[in-house]
Amino acid sequence: MTNKLAIVTGASTGIGYELAALAAKDGYDLIVVANEPLIEAAARDFGQTGVTVESLEADLSAIEGVDRLLAAAAGRRVDILVANAGVGTGGPFLDQDVASWRHSIDTNVTGTVYLLQKMLKEMVARGDGKVLVTGSIAGYIPGSFNAIYNATKAFIDNFTEALRNELKEVEGVTLTTLMPGPTDTPFFERAGMLDTPVGRDENKADPAKVAKDGWDAMMDGKGHIVSGWSNKLQVAASGLAPQSVLAEMHRGMAQPEADQD
Repeated sequence: MTNKLAIVTGASTGIGYELAALAAKDGYDLIVVANEPLIEAAARDFGQTGVTVESLEADLSAIEGVDRLLAAAAGRRVDILVANAGVGTGGPFLDQDVASWRHSIDTNVTGTVYLLQKMLKEMVARGDGKVLVTGSIAGYIPGSFNAIYNATKAFIDNFTEALRNELKEVEGVTLTTLMPGPTDTPFFERAGMLDTPVGRDENKADPAKVAKDGWDAMMDGKGHIVSGWSNKLQVAASGLAPQSVLAEMHRGMAQPEADQD
């Protein structure tokens, strides 16, 4: 392998796939991870650029899954970590089984936090490294009919802001939070949200554009990036509107047809 190594989680499809493709294009060897067999085909795509790619199918909702990823790095220097893995759970919260919403929380929060702690310790110790974490503008909006997902992204947006402050005096290490809005990825199908206005929306963001925004922000050492002007406006408005108004607005986007009056 070269001296440059990037780890990208949730790299089989969507934003994560595009971020891994950008890393490969920039000459980074890769360890790509996802909780589905599609990661092997994705790895073959990335390898066409000439970099060395290792794929790993692992459940990052479990500490054991994250440990498998860390073991795959085998003590090598990781120059870039892209913590992108995430799971959505659409629909009325009371109808969701415990295993479903817990998997979302454990993937989006527990697994991400554990991975960040492990990788950032190494980066801080040597004084070099870049981290990109996929948050969401959803973290600014109470997510009626996608309540768990939005709450986990609120955690990630808040957590990374706090962690960035803790690391502000560490030379050579940067932590960037990418905050996209609705993006044209398999997320909505997997979350069971194809029967919602946001799921049917044909004007969702291009994942390649979102990934490029995040990648460039990380390489520039920026703290965070909201991808898309309309999303920037939505984040700004979220600081002014009452939470009940925001929750009602989200209801209009995410309520399934079967639950509408």
